[in-house]
Amino acid sequence: MTAWIAILIPLLIMVFALGMERLETRLRSGTVREDEVEDFLERARPDEVKALFRQGIGGALTLFRLRNLGKRGGPSRRGGRTSGTSGRSTSGV
Repeated sequence: MTAWIAILIPLLIMVFALGMERLETRLRSGTVREDEVEDFLERARPDEVKALFRQGIGGALTLFRLRNLGKRGGPSRRGGRTSGTSGRSTSGV
């Protein structure tokens, strides 16, 4: 009986540890960073706020990220003004 306990307990601990690792991996992929939430709360549109109440923070942030993907590089691709100061002259002439 002691031999079974000596074999069974380490096996149960290993199975528990592997199960917790899988759970932690799933939870880590579903977490939202604090700066993402702050950015969302500052710049969210009404439809994204409605999605927050209907779908939760995950669905609302998905809409928010999709909208922000369209803004990345948009003006620079179309020849619009860039955020840098590369087109300004600093010589004062």
